[in-house]
Amino acid sequence: MLSYLDFEKPIGELKAKIDDLKKFMQSSGLDLSEELIKLEDKLEALTSEVYGNLTPWQRIQLARQAARPTTLDYIQGVCSEFVEMYGDRATGDDPAMVGGVGLIDGHYPVTIVGHQKGKNTKENIYRRFGMARGEGYRKALRLMKQAEKFHRPVVCFIDTQGADPMSDSVSQAIASNLREMSGLRTSTMCFVTGEGASGGAIGLGITDRVFILENAWYSVISPESASSILYRDNTQKERAAEELRMSASTVLELGIADGIILEPDGGAHNDPTHMVATVKDKIIETLEELLSIPMPELIQKRQEKYRSIGEFIGG
Repeated sequence: MLSYLDFEKPIGELKAKIDDLKKFMQSSGLDLSEELIKLEDKLEALTSEVYGNLTPWQRIQLARQAARPTTLDYIQGVCSEFVEMYGDRATGDDPAMVGGVGLIDGHYPVTIVGHQKGKNTKENIYRRFGMARGEGYRKALRLMKQAEKFHRPVVCFIDTQGADPMSDSVSQAIASNLREMSGLRTSTMCFVTGEGASGGAIGLGITDRVFILENAWYSVISPESASSILYRDNTQKERAAEELRMSASTVLELGIADGIILEPDGGAHNDPTHMVATVKDKIIETLEELLSIPMPELIQKRQEKYRSIGEFIGG
């Protein structure tokens, strides 16, 4: 059962009334279809009003819903076959980062890596809420270099509040990923599916194409951390999200993302099957585009893309 955030509760209450009315009609045999139509029209209007005027903080709340599809959900829905691989060949495996080799529709071989959150408290403790350590980023890079060797495109899924701060090797591992991904000799793309914070996100983000889901966010810092640093008050997270313009539209406007992927009404967690199918279509479309570009040109454009972000203009 889906949980409703505070701003969604009027929608949840109206849906409950509609469900109760349907059950009453079924049990009593009474025809109350006119009343039902009125309620459904009211629900449609309310849904459009609520989700059409979301604040950055409300979108961040949607991005954090536990029922949103995770990397493994996307892998299962996108790939007809998939072999997961483990370990960085140095220190061990990191369950906060998953990856392997997959086949899409039987004829698109790809390497997929991404942050992995849990669906409940027990899983999140095991996955460390998708906060990867050095071995996680080294595993991701190992799989990317393998993809380069066998000319397989790379697909990355980003969903993290940041790298694990307790890992003493994570900064070096992320730096290595940035360097290597900028010149990786194969086509690459990434999808920000939920949260994309700080170096933990950018460690998978140096790709030819960057797509962000409608309610996802991609920023140098989380709103809670920004609130504590900027205002010395950790209760100002809504203000921080607003002033930092933490929304998919801003990421697109700044030239960081190449496209926004629309979510079902209420967010990806309301219809995971549809969300996964939409992402799959975008992966296939992007694969066909990138595979038509000569490799030297692709790498040159990739590097130019990231050099131009944040460019200073002035006297």
